Amino acid sequence: MPTTAGAPTPAQLSAIAELVESSRPVSDGLGGRFAEHGKELALVGGPVRDALLGRPSHDIDLTTDAVPQRVLELVDGWADSVWTVGIDFGTVGLRKRDLQLEITTYRSESYSPKSRKPEVAYGTEIEDDLLRRDFTVNAMAVRLPAGEFVDPFGGLADLRAGILRTPGKPEDSFSDDPLRIMRAVRFAAQLGFELAPEVADAARDMADRLTIVSAERVRDELAKLMLSPDPSRGIGLMVDLGIAPHVLPEVPKLRLEIDEHHRHKDVYEHSLTVLDQAIELERSRGHEPDLVLRLAALLHDVGKPKTRAFEGPGRVTFHHHEVVGASMSRKRLTALRFPKDVISDVAALVGLHLRFHGYGKGEWTDSAVRRYARDAGPLLERLHILTRADCTTRNRRKAAALARSYDDIERRIEALAEQEELDRIRPDLDGNEIQEILGLGPGPEIGKAYRYLLELRLENGPMEKEAAIEELRAWAAEHLSS
Repeated sequence: MPTTAGAPTPAQLSAIAELVESSRPVSDGLGGRFAEHGKELALVGGPVRDALLGRPSHDIDLTTDAVPQRVLELVDGWADSVWTVGIDFGTVGLRKRDLQLEITTYRSESYSPKSRKPEVAYGTEIEDDLLRRDFTVNAMAVRLPAGEFVDPFGGLADLRAGILRTPGKPEDSFSDDPLRIMRAVRFAAQLGFELAPEVADAARDMADRLTIVSAERVRDELAKLMLSPDPSRGIGLMVDLGIAPHVLPEVPKLRLEIDEHHRHKDVYEHSLTVLDQAIELERSRGHEPDLVLRLAALLHDVGKPKTRAFEGPGRVTFHHHEVVGASMSRKRLTALRFPKDVISDVAALVGLHLRFHGYGKGEWTDSAVRRYARDAGPLLERLHILTRADCTTRNRRKAAALARSYDDIERRIEALAEQEELDRIRPDLDGNEIQEILGLGPGPEIGKAYRYLLELRLENGPMEKEAAIEELRAWAAEHLSS
């Protein structure tokens, strides 16, 4: 049953008025146009919620009792352009000057037990449309052009309390669209809200329903969670509610047993701490939220369960867990249909995250520093952040020593980069020059010569061209003589 939410505060009424004012071309032009033809139009969902929270929103989501074909007729001559990609699901997209918006017909959606695609039915009442929304805080609307606030399910009260509830029974909501289970933890991380007990219970009981949702939809929701202000909170909820085994099964497996003979850090808690610390460094260095960095921070130790071994009393090892983890990360992100560049970058960072620990107190030669920078390539800044974040020891002296060592390697990389343009390291002779000097055409011998000169460049730094030619001829005399 609908609940009484109480009246908006003066500040919230002002926020609603500002929302209507900010969308004036829509509220006056389009809202008036619909009203003239006896049709309803309302701002709905995220934009209304964000306005009441005082958060910026760049979306304009509208709902109407007009069916899609009627929407097309009503926007004809008003919209600058129209697209119908989502028309099968009741959504018409359009643009007016610099405004881009979507209009969705009042509807209900449901999944049959084994279907990955929702069945859509149109409705005639806005309350019925709001009932099918995921959470009460997203089930508020503002009628246009009048600016009337509509809140039949207590969304405003839940917004004030910081609670996520569903307009109807959570079991019905999650059955209609199982992705709402993921959306619950995402909104908890994004808005800092708590799940109502009945919502948490339903998510736990119905988590296996996520298996019918397409990998692409799950991926998009996971990406939004990882880019939220507090993704570790959402990941924690996914693990606690039994959602993670259906999305990121490697993460709950990081909860390794600790017995009286083989004590070691909880890898799961460590991974969440690394994620939090990476985000702090990301912000302090002035970077925007970075999906690749955050995924790498979460997954950097996923290879540990498979590589754990006990070597003597009280000694636990995870030899080559970074190699195994890189492979596991690649496999999981591929299954979730992440873009290839995201997959390769995350796997590369996972594979590189232990490299720094051989640095010691600065024993690396300039050659080793060059290789470190060369192997990281465009991921170097992310690797800096990930490696620093990976220090979660409570031993202040050890943490300070690691920080000093990494300060040192960053300074050395910067100094070498200034001298040698490290990010564009190439041999001192290019492929065409190698061919000309050796009198050979393209082929594997040229590739071998190129790699040899690259190794010399990394080992010794830049050489004069004459010296490089001399080195090349000496190498060729030894390796290319018939």
